[in-house]
Amino acid sequence: MRIAMISEHASPLAALGGVDAGGQNTHVAELAIALAAEGHDVRVYTRRDSADQPVLVPMQDGVTVAHVPAGPAEPLPKDELLPYMKDFSRWLVDQWRDDWVPSVAHAHFWMSGLAAVTAGRQTGVPVVQTYHALGTVKKRHQGAADTSPPRRIGYERALGRAVDKVVAQCQDEVRELVRMGVPRTRMALIPSGVDSERFTPEGPAEPRDPDRPRILTVGRFVERKGYADLIRALKIVPGAECVVVGGPPGANIETDAFASSLRRLAESTKVADRVRLVGAVPAQEMPRWYRSADILAAAPWYEPFGLTPLEAMACGVPVVASSVGGLADTVVDGLTGDLVAPRDPRLLGMALRRVLGDPVRRFAYATAALDRARQCYSWKRAAEQLSAVYATVSGLRSPTGAVA
Repeated sequence: MRIAMISEHASPLAALGGVDAGGQNTHVAELAIALAAEGHDVRVYTRRDSADQPVLVPMQDGVTVAHVPAGPAEPLPKDELLPYMKDFSRWLVDQWRDDWVPSVAHAHFWMSGLAAVTAGRQTGVPVVQTYHALGTVKKRHQGAADTSPPRRIGYERALGRAVDKVVAQCQDEVRELVRMGVPRTRMALIPSGVDSERFTPEGPAEPRDPDRPRILTVGRFVERKGYADLIRALKIVPGAECVVVGGPPGANIETDAFASSLRRLAESTKVADRVRLVGAVPAQEMPRWYRSADILAAAPWYEPFGLTPLEAMACGVPVVASSVGGLADTVVDGLTGDLVAPRDPRLLGMALRRVLGDPVRRFAYATAALDRARQCYSWKRAAEQLSAVYATVSGLRSPTGAVA
């Protein structure tokens, strides 16, 4: 089966750690590889953001990345890409009619959905939608700071009725979509996965002070990831260091504005000597960082799914996380880690101190976390479940009715 994956802003080839390069990039890349391993011919369509990018780039056997000429060939914030989705869809139509005709299109993020549905209606290609994040949730938590296009929520609601199937990643997302008016019967619940061959407890680890407990946190440098709450929580966890992996490359971390704000907070709360900002690291080095940690802290205000806790769990590392979004599914409270209310440094600090201070509990969490990651969250399992969805929708006619 030919699978077109539409990921307008999140290229599977992008370096991770930037403001708009994180979990979705990893999800698209790993899923494409897993689908190819199932025998599918996968082509990932992402926006060209550099003039020297070839139209087609082989990623590995069975996976090709297509760079779509939509908008200027330069990096742009994803919230500025909506005006270029018509050009994106026109290019898809031309390609799907004359070149490579997919059996199904799988859109990742709402703007990708707009382009995919528009192209699908003109070519008869059915569309599956994964949102990765919902505007209703972002608006609820960010309020006036939300930079999403004004019509985002309306578009997302319309997409839920227009596509052939919606793939939700966690129970919280299912509930949110139902509240938006998307019928539950149109959804399939298929979570992200983790590469358990790369993320393992065995292997080299980053050097550390064996006498100082290490709390690791990983993610993009955006406020909602809760880094400030974690730094404030350190006051309740005496002796532990907090290592932050993410943001700009390490060479640029000293001049990064967000990193500077975290350093000022650490100084004002008198924990600066226990906070280390590493910056972004190559993806292949991430298992070393997870293995070096006693515990992974994930303290976002909200999180559509959250891949880093799964990666840590696959490395046999227990997790203390906010009880939000997909984290409430992946982390089993009291079994693989602890869940706490978001935006509460005191509760976060107490949970971290409790786990770090109890070696027996930490070992039990680590063992259960490893087992859960391997048994429930493989990319192979996700690819198999999605293959069944694709087979179901591939015989359907493309839906009708205006999205906008």
